[in-house]
Order: sequence, then C-alpha cells, then structure tokens
Amino acid sequence: MEETSITSRESGLNKALTQRQITMIGIGGAIGTGLFMGSGIAIGYAGPGVLISYAIAALIAVIMVFSLAEMAVAHPTAGSFGTYAEMYLNRGVGFVVRYTYWVIEVVAVGGEAIAVGVYMGFWFPDIPVWLWSMAFGVALIYVNCRSVTNFGSFEYWFALTKVVAIIAFIVVGLAHVFGLGTGTAAVGMHNLTGLPGGFMPHGFHGVWMGVLMAIFSFYGVEIVAVTSGEAKDPSRAIPHALRSMVLRLTLFYILALGIMVAYLPWTEAGAKVVQQSPFVKLFAHAGIRHAAGIMNFVVITAALSSMNTNIYLSSRTLFSLARGGFAPRWIGTLSANGTPLVATLISGAGVLLAAAVSFFSPLAYNYLFGIALFGGIFVWIVILVTHLRFRQAWKGRKLPVRMPLFPIAQITGIALLSAILVTMGLDTEFWDISWIVGVPWLIAVSAVYLIYRRRLSQAGLSEAASA
Repeated sequence: MEETSITSRESGLNKALTQRQITMIGIGGAIGTGLFMGSGIAIGYAGPGVLISYAIAALIAVIMVFSLAEMAVAHPTAGSFGTYAEMYLNRGVGFVVRYTYWVIEVVAVGGEAIAVGVYMGFWFPDIPVWLWSMAFGVALIYVNCRSVTNFGSFEYWFALTKVVAIIAFIVVGLAHVFGLGTGTAAVGMHNLTGLPGGFMPHGFHGVWMGVLMAIFSFYGVEIVAVTSGEAKDPSRAIPHALRSMVLRLTLFYILALGIMVAYLPWTEAGAKVVQQSPFVKLFAHAGIRHAAGIMNFVVITAALSSMNTNIYLSSRTLFSLARGGFAPRWIGTLSANGTPLVATLISGAGVLLAAAVSFFSPLAYNYLFGIALFGGIFVWIVILVTHLRFRQAWKGRKLPVRMPLFPIAQITGIALLSAILVTMGLDTEFWDISWIVGVPWLIAVSAVYLIYRRRLSQAGLSEAASA
C-alpha cells in the first residue's frame, strides 16, 4: 500500500504535540505501577538477580522501540504498528493486531481505574472503590475528548511526578548504601551477594521468571510511535524521544532496582503478592516521614498516567481501524479541534465496562487480563516481524532514523519474546491464563476478519455483476 494513501487515510488529526511533551509521554508510558509495585514480585522470583531480569526486558524493549521509531519517522500515522503491519505484512494482520491492542488497552485502563480506587482508600477508607474508579475514569475520558494538547499537558505533569519520585528514591538510596551524609553506617553491597543463595537464589529459572514481570513493566513504550500522527515535527521529536527512552530504561529501572536490592534484603523487598511497594519500605527504613502517604500519592499518579496514556492509545487505535475500513466509518470522524471524539467515547465506555467487570467479577477480569498478557507479547513480535519486512521494502532508500545491528537485533528480540510466551504457557501457577484465553482470542478475531473479507469479496462480485 502506498505511503501517501496511508497518510491521507488517517489525516485530520491536530499535529500539536511538542518534542518536550512526546518525550515525557514516552516516560509516562514506560514508568508505571510495574516499577513502583510490581517490582516486588520480580524480586521475589529472582532475588538480586532481578537486575539481570530487567536488563533482558530492557534489551527487548529497546530493540522494539528502535525498530518502531524507524517506521514511525518514515510513516507518521496514528495507526502506527497496526498500519505498518497492514502495509508490510497483510490486511489480516493489521486487523488482528489493532483489535488485539485495543482490547489490551481497554482492559489495562479498567484495571488501573480499580487500582486508583483501592489506593484512594488509604486516605478515604469509607468511600467505595467503584466511586473513585468511575470519577477518575470519567475525568480522564473528558481530558482525552478535548484537544490533544490537553492530553499532552496532563501527561507531562503526571510523568514529571514519577520522575521526581524515582530520582528522590535513587538519591536517598545511594546516600544510605554508601553512607553519604546520613549519619549512619553504609549498608554496602552485602545484600547483593551475601544472603543465602547469593546473587541468584533461585538460579536462572528465577531470573527468567523475573523477566516475565519485567517485560510488562516496559509495556506502553510504543506510545511514542502512536504520537507521531499528532507530532509537530515527527522527524525530530520521535528520535529525540527514542534516545531519552534508552537512557531512562537504563537509569531509572536498573539503577533504582539495584539500589533497592542493595539496601533491602531481597527476602524483605520481594513478595509473591505485593501488599506494600518496595519503594515505601526503603523510604520508611531511611526514616522518611509519611513515606507510605508520599508513595501512595506517587502510585496514584502513576496509575492515572497509565490510564490517561491508554485511553489515548485505545482511541487512536479505534480511529485507525475505522479509517482503514475495519470499523464503522462514523467512528473515524474528528471533532472541530482534530480529536477522534467518537473513538474516544467508545473506548472510554469500554474502559468503564472493564473496570466494572474487574470490580464485580474478578474471575471474569482475570480472563480478560489473560488476553492482555498474551496480546502484549504478540503485538511486540508483530512489530519486529513488520520491521524486517519494512527494511526489505526500503532497501537502498535513505532512512531518517536507522536501527543499529539489523537484523540480528530483531531476530534476537523475536526469539526472546517467543521464549517468554512459551514460559507463560508452561507456568501453571498464574501465567498460563495468557494461553488459555489469548490463543482462542487470536483464533476468534482472525475468524472475524475472514468473514469480513468474504463479505467484502461477495459485495464486490455483486457490484461487478450488476454493472
């Protein structure tokens, strides 16, 4: 499919996002409750070896982001990887990957909405969880229904709050690990290797299980490519956001987790079920007053940031589906300020429904979450496969951004992601839910596409016969 036809098909969006906003939106996409809360589960799996777990996950994320950014600069469009899959693989893959991603985002926001309600109970225990979830959900849907500038501004400040919290954590942690200006003895590096089991108390199996948790901490970084359709200058903004993301992945995740397992014994920081953020434990150990309240505010901000980002992603994905002829055309209409209002409202309704399911039927939500687990890895694999075909199509042509170590990096990423999928399927404690519902979902949505294509073919034959 011609690049010009793709560009014109999804035209009309307000190109108002600045380089600064896109960079911070990328930060917001990469840093979520996975670091503040979920890191405790990863530490429980891997012990201090969680550093290797996050390094492997970061490597995969960097490969995916570099590959996606290369395509995004060549084709700045809201449909992003779904559109690229349609262009360089086939329409069926574009259909499946976009509907899968839309469901992933809707489910993710529904879960975050409930999480915000639970976190708010720390200060307001008498107010029902569902009321907070509904209130914040409606508020962020309203933000996304206005101009994309509103979304960018809100996400900028959400992301900045998380960055400040992580920097404070790193500074406080380093001071106590090395005994700098704290008035107490340095903790040192004993906790990294001196506890029973050493650096990898559960062996490489534990480290690899930590990768499963870590990879979903990075999920959301693909938002940088989606914003290319509304960036003022995508050829400059996207590469800049990319470079910032590489630095962020290394500094914020690896350094923060390194300090965490150095300062706290991993047996105390890690847990199979997270009841308290490891960040809270470190701040409390360091004598920071109101540590739990401060981190509760940060975690709420992280959850709201994730909600805000995912509403944006789901609305642009649905908009792209409508403009591509895979959903009713009226869903692809734009408001006067260039916002896909209908797609945002429909996605928002799905979010509120997912939140209701999460609250009133946790078992049913677990099955929806299984689709998100499987679908997230599936989407990243499709991105890397698409990039391989993209490079073939662009062979001999100059690219504004070029992914290094091609195709070794992409093949490595695909192999690692495939190994993660297999591991999830073999785990009977939790992760196998991804296969139990994820595979039937892919079969079902693929069947829907085949029916859709057959009806289009029959309609075309009828028109030709009547002519």
